[in-house]
This record gives sequence, C-alpha cells and structure tokens, in this order.
Amino acid sequence: MTWRLGDGAMAGGAAYRRICKTGPMATVRFFAAAAEAAGTESEHVEADDLGSLLAALRERHGAELTRVLDLSTVLHDGQYVADPALPLRHDAVLDVLPPFAGG
Repeated sequence: MTWRLGDGAMAGGAAYRRICKTGPMATVRFFAAAAEAAGTESEHVEADDLGSLLAALRERHGAELTRVLDLSTVLHDGQYVADPALPLRHDAVLDVLPPFAGG
C-alpha cells in the first residue's frame, strides 16, 4: 500500500489518497450539489461493490454528502444503479447526479 497526495482522508495534516493495488479503485464523478458537498468533482474509491463505495463516500465526506447521496441518482458506466450488491470492476466509473432544478 502506498500513499499519494490527493483527495481523501486526512493524514498528518495533509490530504492523502490511499492507493491499494489489491482492491478495485472506482472513479466517482460528482456533479452540481454533489460536487459542492464532496469538495471535489471526482475521486477514486476502493470498493468491491456499490454498497461499500457509497458507505466509504458517506464516511469520508460526512453529513452533507450523505444528505445529497440520499436524493441522488447514481450511474454506473452510464446506467442507473441502486443495488448495493452490484460488483464494481477495477475501472468502474460512477456518476453522482443530484436532482437538478429547471426543465
């Protein structure tokens, strides 16, 4: 396991992102209110399935992102997903789309 400067948990006063070669690292892209709540437009999350990915995001970003996630649609490689047991490939791309105002 190595540590690189980037998004994620706090370590030693600086933000570090854990890069682990053993587990899948999904890319999560945040849009609109989700990006605001997460403080970033994208990040990498180690997770084997959708449920553990969402749990990791909630733990990492706290109450505000949890609130947004509860209202959001999640797309996995462009397809709507909701099953927490959905397995994720190492190169999965997930989009978090909160409700949008307007037409």
